[in-house]
Amino acid sequence: MDRANLTLRYGKRTVVVPWLWGTSSRVLEPRPAVRISHESDAAEIVTRAMARPVGTPRLCDIVRPGQQVVIVTSDITRPCPTNILLPPVLEALREAGCDTDDVKLVFAVGTHRHHTQAEQVALIGESLFDQVECVDSDPTDVIALGTTRRGTSVEAFRPVVEADVRVCLGVVEFHYFAGYSGGAKALVPGVCSQTTIQANHAMMLEPGARSGKLVGNPVREDLEEAAAMIGADFILNVVLGPAKSVLFASAGDVTEAHRACCAYLDERSKIPLESEADVVVVSAGGWPKDINLYQSQKALDNAAAAVCPGGIIILVAECDEGLGHPVFEEWLTGGQTPDELMERIRENFVLGGHKAAAIAAVLKRGSVYLVSALAPELVRRCGFTPFATVEKALEAALAQVGTGAELLLMPYGGSILPTVPSRRPAPLTSG
Repeated sequence: MDRANLTLRYGKRTVVVPWLWGTSSRVLEPRPAVRISHESDAAEIVTRAMARPVGTPRLCDIVRPGQQVVIVTSDITRPCPTNILLPPVLEALREAGCDTDDVKLVFAVGTHRHHTQAEQVALIGESLFDQVECVDSDPTDVIALGTTRRGTSVEAFRPVVEADVRVCLGVVEFHYFAGYSGGAKALVPGVCSQTTIQANHAMMLEPGARSGKLVGNPVREDLEEAAAMIGADFILNVVLGPAKSVLFASAGDVTEAHRACCAYLDERSKIPLESEADVVVVSAGGWPKDINLYQSQKALDNAAAAVCPGGIIILVAECDEGLGHPVFEEWLTGGQTPDELMERIRENFVLGGHKAAAIAAVLKRGSVYLVSALAPELVRRCGFTPFATVEKALEAALAQVGTGAELLLMPYGGSILPTVPSRRPAPLTSG
C-alpha cells in the first residue's frame, strides 16, 4: 500500500488516511496472493473447484432428475458473490437432468431483515433472477428436527427441510465466536428459527468460542451438529480478496470443503504481531460489511485483538442503515456501563444483545472513535466518540496517547485476525 496515499473502504467509496510521518506506524494487510482482476478468472477458480470436489462426488453425480433442489446463499449483509457461484451450480444441475422449475434459491437471512426484490436481483443478476425462483428464509415457517447434544432445538425453514437436495454457497471469513463463517453456517443460523439461533449463539459465552478456532469451539461444533440434522449435500465456499475478488474456492463435503477454505484463510490472513498498538485504525471493509453497526462490529472485534489496554480504536464504517437491529440498539444505547452489559448477557442471553455485549468487552479494553454517517448523539449513546473524518479522529487519538505512539492501520478489518503471542484472548464471561 502506498504510504503517501492510504485509503480505506467506507460504504461504496473510499476515504483517504493521512500518513503521519514520524509516528511509528504499521499497515496490517493479508499476505500476498494471486490477484484476480476479472470476473472470468474468478469463474474459472470456482468452476475448477466444482469439477474437483472434496469428500463428495460431483454435484451432477449427486442429483437425480425430478428431485427438488434448494440452493442456500447469503443475504445482503454478506459479501458472498452469489452471481459468480450460482452459474456453475446451475450448470451442474442441468447436467444432472434437473429442471430449473425444481430449483429454488433461498437467501439465508437468519434474523436479519428481508430483502426487496431489487436487492435479490442485485445479488444474483437479472438473468439468473428470471431463471430461478428466489425466496428469503422465514424464521417463523420452520420444521422441528430434534435437539443437539448441547441442547439446541433445531428448527429450520420448511422449504429447505422438505427439499431432496440442499446445496450451500458461502464466503469463509473469520467469525468472532463461531471461529469462521461459511460451511454449515449457511444452514445454522442461516435458515433457522430465532429459538435455534439464540440457543446456539448463547454458547459464545463459553471458553473456546472465538475467532479463528474450530476444534473445541462450542458454537461451531453445535451448529455443525444442528446442520447435519438438516443435511447439506454439497457446498461451494470461497475466500475473497480485498476487492471482493475470488482468491480460492472449495466445493464438496460441508465440513471438508469448508476446512480447506479455513486453512487457506489462516495462511493468508492470520497475521502475528510482536506487540500491540496504542492506536488502531480499522475499516470494516466497505459495503456491505459496514452497512450498519451490527455488521461492522466484527471488524471492531478483530481490531481489539491488536490494541493495547487503554488504547484507542478508530472504526471507519459508514453504517448507512443505522445500527441494524432493534434489540442491539436498545441494549447499546440504554445507558448501561460495559460491565453492566456483560453481566446482563450472562444473566439473560438475547440475540442482538449479544453483539452489544461484545462491543462492551471492547470498550473495557480501550476507547472507540467512530467515523460514520450516524448522528453524533447516537454514536455517543453507543459509548463511542463520533468523528466526521479519519483525519480528525487521528488528531484526537494522537493528542490523547501522546508522541511516540504505536499506530496500526487495518484496511480490511473484517478479513484480518491479528495474533499477539503474549496475549490470550479474554472470554466474554470474564468479569
